[in-house]
Amino acid sequence: MIIPKYFEDNHTFGVNDEPMRAYYIPTSTAQNPDWKCRQETDRFFLLNGDWSFRYFDSIYDCQEAFYEEGYDTRHFDTLPVPSNWQDHGYDIHQYTNTRYPFPFDPPYVPHENPCGAYVRKFTYKKPEGTATYHLNFEGVDSCYYVWLNGTFIGYHQVSHSTGEFDITDALREGENTLAVLVLKWCDGSYLEDQDKFRNSGIFRDVYVLARPENYVRDFFIKMQLKDNYTAADVTIPLTFAKESIPVSYKLTTACGCTVAEGVSDGNSIAFSASDLTLWNAEHPYLYTLTLSTDNETIRQRIGFREINIKESIVYLNGQKIRFRGTNRHDSDPYVGSAVTLDHIRKDMSLMKQHNFNAIRTSHYPNAPEFYELCDEYGFYVIDESDIEIHGVVNLYNLNIWKEGKKNPFPPFLSDNEDWTESVVDRVQKNVMRDKNRTSVVIWSMGNEAGYGCTFEDALAWTKSYDPTRLTHYEGSMHYPRNPKRGKTDFSNIDLRSRMYAAIPEMHAYLDNNPDKPFIQCEFIHAMGNGPGDIEDYYQLEEQYDTFVGGFVWEWCDHGIYMGTTNDGRKKFYYGGDSGEYPHDGNFCMDGLVYPDRRPSTGLKEYKNVHRPVRVHLEDAASGTYILQNNLDFTNLKEELYLTYEILQNGMAVASGEIRDTELLDVAPRSKKTVQLPIKPLENGACSVIISSHQLHEKPFTPAGFKLGFDQIMLNENCTDTLTALLDAEKASADSCSCAANGTASAITYTENDRVITINGADFVYVYNKLTGMFDSMIYKNHSFLKRPMEMNIWRAPTDNDRVVKRLWYEAGYDKMTQRAYNTTIEAQEDGSLKLHTTSSMAPIFRQRFLEIDAEWIITPDGIVRSSMEIERDAIMRGIYSEYFEDVTENDNPFQANEAFLPRLGIRLFLSKRMNQAEYFGYGPHESYIDKRRASYLGKFTSRVCDLHEDYMRPQENGSHYHCEYVSVADDSRKLTVYNEQPISFNLSEYTEEELTTKGHNYELEKSGYTVFCIDYRQSGIGSGSCGPQLAKEYRLDDTHYTFSFHLKPEIL
Repeated sequence: MIIPKYFEDNHTFGVNDEPMRAYYIPTSTAQNPDWKCRQETDRFFLLNGDWSFRYFDSIYDCQEAFYEEGYDTRHFDTLPVPSNWQDHGYDIHQYTNTRYPFPFDPPYVPHENPCGAYVRKFTYKKPEGTATYHLNFEGVDSCYYVWLNGTFIGYHQVSHSTGEFDITDALREGENTLAVLVLKWCDGSYLEDQDKFRNSGIFRDVYVLARPENYVRDFFIKMQLKDNYTAADVTIPLTFAKESIPVSYKLTTACGCTVAEGVSDGNSIAFSASDLTLWNAEHPYLYTLTLSTDNETIRQRIGFREINIKESIVYLNGQKIRFRGTNRHDSDPYVGSAVTLDHIRKDMSLMKQHNFNAIRTSHYPNAPEFYELCDEYGFYVIDESDIEIHGVVNLYNLNIWKEGKKNPFPPFLSDNEDWTESVVDRVQKNVMRDKNRTSVVIWSMGNEAGYGCTFEDALAWTKSYDPTRLTHYEGSMHYPRNPKRGKTDFSNIDLRSRMYAAIPEMHAYLDNNPDKPFIQCEFIHAMGNGPGDIEDYYQLEEQYDTFVGGFVWEWCDHGIYMGTTNDGRKKFYYGGDSGEYPHDGNFCMDGLVYPDRRPSTGLKEYKNVHRPVRVHLEDAASGTYILQNNLDFTNLKEELYLTYEILQNGMAVASGEIRDTELLDVAPRSKKTVQLPIKPLENGACSVIISSHQLHEKPFTPAGFKLGFDQIMLNENCTDTLTALLDAEKASADSCSCAANGTASAITYTENDRVITINGADFVYVYNKLTGMFDSMIYKNHSFLKRPMEMNIWRAPTDNDRVVKRLWYEAGYDKMTQRAYNTTIEAQEDGSLKLHTTSSMAPIFRQRFLEIDAEWIITPDGIVRSSMEIERDAIMRGIYSEYFEDVTENDNPFQANEAFLPRLGIRLFLSKRMNQAEYFGYGPHESYIDKRRASYLGKFTSRVCDLHEDYMRPQENGSHYHCEYVSVADDSRKLTVYNEQPISFNLSEYTEEELTTKGHNYELEKSGYTVFCIDYRQSGIGSGSCGPQLAKEYRLDDTHYTFSFHLKPEIL
């Protein structure tokens, strides 16, 4: 072996690397102080680009001293830096959530430990006035050895931390050769078991910093706000490379006005600043601080803010705040974790456009420039250390989930003194680097790693070093119960943090004088179609100031771009698609945006739930409304204006703007009763949509940008369209009744053992006596059914059905059969024909499940009215509860979860040419009983193909809730479904069977039909993929249902 085995020594985290310091970019004093990016500065030398590269399957295969001067690398490949080598054909992609990709044998890793040899030749000219030089690596996974011009420089691990080396003695003027050996795994990999693709290589920037002989090495900007948050005392301890030297400082406003200036006193700077503009996420105002010696300047942009806790409530600058946050991984479908600044800005742009104000860096520190952008654009950051030890939950025969209420994280590492130094080192690397970032308001010790002495020491150090920020560690709830150990110390944790806590559990904590603010560091799991419970958690925030918000899991789907199909569909791979073991399938596809950053309907749902203004109706007749300002620091009149649209029967008939600053004078987090020029209309269904818009341009949003909306129903009328349909039906029935007096029925029929053939003046319908459904509907010589009609309770399981779907399969919901027992035929006085059928549904090898008493009335003009009384078998309803008899309702994700129905309705198969839809219901986005806040009640038209929401793993999608009517048509015919009691519907090119069985969206094959599901209702969506069970009020779990609808065929 050509290297020492530092990679299996859990007490060696670095060799010859520099002590951690705050991040900054030094420049010469002659540098233009208004530089925009660090590449523009004169003492920063970037080494990114094409490097010579050779991959080895094992570190033991790397036998040649490739780092020596003169070594011939012409047989090497070329690899861009930064990058992940898996994205360039080396090794394989591997996604795993909790399972280690190697045996659990700390600190040892497999002999077959892949590695990459990197070589970069570069020409360097030492800048004038410099004498020392430092080589920086901002991110390398997992550990690396460095040589310059054949000289060993050092070793570093902790993948997401900066490694800095003094290369003064080895660096030459002119040509240099830098060599780096990167190993896929090291002892530190046991502490980096994060839920992500396990990428390897140099994935962040590499650069050289040129410094004078003596310089400011480190500094810590500390501030104490005073005078009712209008002024501050600032102290800045300084550390020098050698002896202390004078340091000039200057603090200026955003427009360049000087606030304070002077010269340091020994090893510190102290000054006061007054008339301050404070920093917060809504108004991220930054000052510029420069620190200058004779031949070097350091520029830092800083904000003035103070975060603290009073009576278990979090305050920023004396104001209560809420975190509307998301967990964000570095993940790009094209470059993996080697994300660019443009990529980060894109993420932040989408976050701001969708009303986020906070980011948790799950589960490792981001690149330093990320935090500068958070300072600039206004995000509260939970800065998380590079620690996760989740794989211990998978160790054999520990039975941890059964004992989960005690400690699901075996403390083999977290409560092991031999690993304390390693855990503390990782926390220190994070805190020391990012301590001057204004946006960082909470230090997080890591994620899902258990608790014990290692974290107690890390928390104690953090609180001692930086008492100005809050501390967080959700893993503290998984503390060891070792009676020999003594009392566990939680005193240095400021927040009560949970993941995916169910609402009843939160009530129990928040109702009992909580001793700490409650935060959900992960919740409303955004996997696939979801989340569906965002509004419920918002209402909890409204109820309790001690619930300070949470962070959605997670921001993006983690997919690997693998080209396109022959018909141009993008292919994104997830776990298992590369043949790796172990893997966790599509559990990485759990974001609010798709891999390519297209917003999902879940993101749109989040945006409108967390709109800055909510409007409540007090009295429609007088136009009295209540404006609720949900912003923490902004008066509505300063930033927003309102628009309104009055809808009649789902269509806009009047509109206006509200820019009156007196009316909009609503203080942060307060309400005001106002008069608005909005009055209800008498006819038809009437509602008003009141939207909030941005008054001024901001970095990611133009003036006029829509921030959210409320829809307020101004009457309880149904639409004129529904009224007309019902009235026309009644009028036709009355007419036919008169015409039929004393004459034969307008409808005739024939029957045999299997079917009833029904003949009207313009139609021929075939009713199947064996199923109780129509086999065929021909109206005016146009066929409307391409396959027989059928009852339907199945939906392609969503990712949030991950737990309950096992019960669905066990119950046989996906294998239902239908049979009819008896059908009677009765002619009506109005000329209609009434069929009455008793039938049932039963899964193969299970008992009868649904008893159906159905009445079908066929009118002389071809309209079909259906009314069903449906009884659900009580035994089937609860038969599977004992699966979870030892687990309480609040335990996640394994809870007592009865096999409630996925949906209840009928399914039609229409001609694929019938592809134009019109409906009145919740649209334009897919909508469900618990996921509809991004939509509104209106009249919409769409192509059937555009109703499909293209989730990476196919599943139920595209349904529309609370619809009065829906029609689907082609150029020659139209079928309309309507009902007095609203229904749900789904129109798709794909069958539920296709969506159920295919693993990727690009594998879907169109059915050749327009598949039309007419539903009494569907169960809600929830966030049960990694969260609480679906709330009872959203389940389709009754024992009796009354389901009715009307079918009206037309020729156009």
